[in-house]
Formats: sequence, structure tokens, C-alpha cells
Amino acid sequence: MGAEGAGTGGRVTISEIARQAGVSVPTVSRVVNGRSDVSPRTRARVEDLLRLHGYRRRPAAPGTRAALLDRVFNDLGSPWAVEIIRGVEEAAHAAGAGTVVSAIHGRSGDAREWMRNLRSRASDGVILVTSALDPTLHQEMRILGVPLVIVDPAGSPALDAPTIGAANWSGGVAATAHLLSLGHRRIGLIAGPPRLLCSRARLDGYRAALEGAGIPLDASLVVPGDFRPESGFSACNTLLDLPEPPTALFAASDRMALGAIEALRRRALRVPQDMSVVGFDDLPEVRWSAPPLTTVRQPLADMGGLAVRTVLGLTRGEQPDAPRVELGTDLVVRASTAPPA
Repeated sequence: MGAEGAGTGGRVTISEIARQAGVSVPTVSRVVNGRSDVSPRTRARVEDLLRLHGYRRRPAAPGTRAALLDRVFNDLGSPWAVEIIRGVEEAAHAAGAGTVVSAIHGRSGDAREWMRNLRSRASDGVILVTSALDPTLHQEMRILGVPLVIVDPAGSPALDAPTIGAANWSGGVAATAHLLSLGHRRIGLIAGPPRLLCSRARLDGYRAALEGAGIPLDASLVVPGDFRPESGFSACNTLLDLPEPPTALFAASDRMALGAIEALRRRALRVPQDMSVVGFDDLPEVRWSAPPLTTVRQPLADMGGLAVRTVLGLTRGEQPDAPRVELGTDLVVRASTAPPA
């Protein structure tokens, strides 16, 4: 089996890898194909040489099989990830492509295991719904030369790859402006993790809307969260304990908004009569919350579908029109917001 090398060794064969590693050709083949019957020391030596030479299994000739795409998530446990997966599945099915789903949970060991599997199954493209790869794996992705698209990157992506996200800044403006239009002037923000690009953009949108209304930013009204309900619950309690609590909350994710609503319920405060609440994402369950949640709809399924079409275009040598695409967000007004009491 031959390979095309993008690293220092140019075109390389399994025989040459075996010679340099001091092992047999079948041993190298077992490593390439992800077999477990190789000692850890030998596997590491062979993998170092595969990485050095940019070895990748030669793809099948065009038309001999359906495209295979890898979808890599940091976490599969959230409704947010499920919505992206739904969009990917629909677009991949329409294109006749197969998909493989992996979760690396931010752990380097999981990421390295995924990288070994990627090399062995010769995926045609990768949709990376996380930027949590260490620099070594970033470099390996470049060497492999597998077409890559990043969905909702955590920050400025280290990989030279197209990115797809949502208009988080305008969504933050819309959520805050809605509360301002109802007459609220003291608006709390439960922000997302500051390391994430989307969190910073939503915070900037909140700040811009306040500035546009001539309201100075009160830092005590901005409490960080981590997008999980527990952090929304805790942050809401922090805001309620202020000497002058806000009359409205903008939570930078629906799940944090649901946690905030639970904190209000436990204090016998009503939504929206005592406190208005706006979320971000428009996950399916929030239309059934009590009350149904006003939120910013993030086109998660559309982002997944566009990622599939973009990465399949890259496999055909087509370059996207822009390195970053942001899909629009929309404010969905439901029953969790009202004028202040």
C-alpha cells in the first residue's frame, strides 16, 4: 500500500516506514489499520514515522465508494451538539456521504486515539466542532492534508481552515435591545466562558446595546457561567443577592437561562412578572419551559449542514468564498419577557 507524504519524506511506502522503524511490513500495516496487537513501544515508534512522513492511507479511486466524514465534538452530552449532528446527518444523507462521530472531551489521550483512527480509516474530510486540539495534533492535521471545516471555533483557530459560526454579536444586541424596548434599564448578563469567541461576542453585543441606549455598563451585573444549567442557577442567585438586583436577565445560553428560572422559582419569584429572562440558542425544549422562553435562535442544524457542504466542496478542490461564514440569528419572543413591574 502506498501513501502520499506531505512531510519531510515526500512519497513514502509502508516498506520504507517498516525499514526505518526496524519492524516488519505487517506490523506497520497493523498500526495503520488501528489494530491492537502491537506493543505500545513499537506502535509509538511507527506512529512517529508515519507522522514525520505525513503518511495517509491512499483513498479509493473516485466513484468507488461513498465519501466518509469525521465529526469531532468536545462533548456529545448537550442538546446543542445534538442539533448540529442533526444538520450534519441530513446534509450527509442528501449527499450520499457516511459519517463517523467522535467525542474527545478535551482530553489529549482521546484526541490522539481519534487521530490514529482518522489515519487508519482514510476519512475524506473532518468537521471539527471544537478547537481543543493541542499544537502537536494541529500540526498532524496539516501533515495529513485532510480537508477540514471548524464549526463555532473557540477562538482564532490555529488551523488554516474555513470556519462556520453564528452572528453572536448581533444576537447579543437583539436580546438586550428587546429587554430595553420593554422598559428594563437594569439588565443582568449571565455570560459564557470568556475563552470562547461566541461568549465574547455575545458580551460585546450586550455592551453595545446598553451603550446605544445611553446606559453605562455595570460590571456587577455581569456574572460568568459555563453554558450549563448549574452555572445559570448560581449566577442568578449572585445577581439576586445584589443590593439592587436586575429586573431582567440575558443568559448567554438556553441551558443557563433554564437554571436561572429555577433559581427564581425557588425564591418564589415569577417569570416574567418579577424578572424577565432571555436565553440564547433556541433549543427544542425551551418552547415547553414554564413559561416558554424568549431566546435568540442560533441556526445550529444549518451550521452543521453548511459544514458538510463546505468540506465536500474542499474534497473536490473547491475553495469557500470566505474563510469564515456567520449565519444569522433571530430573536424569538415568547412568554418569559414583559415590562418591569
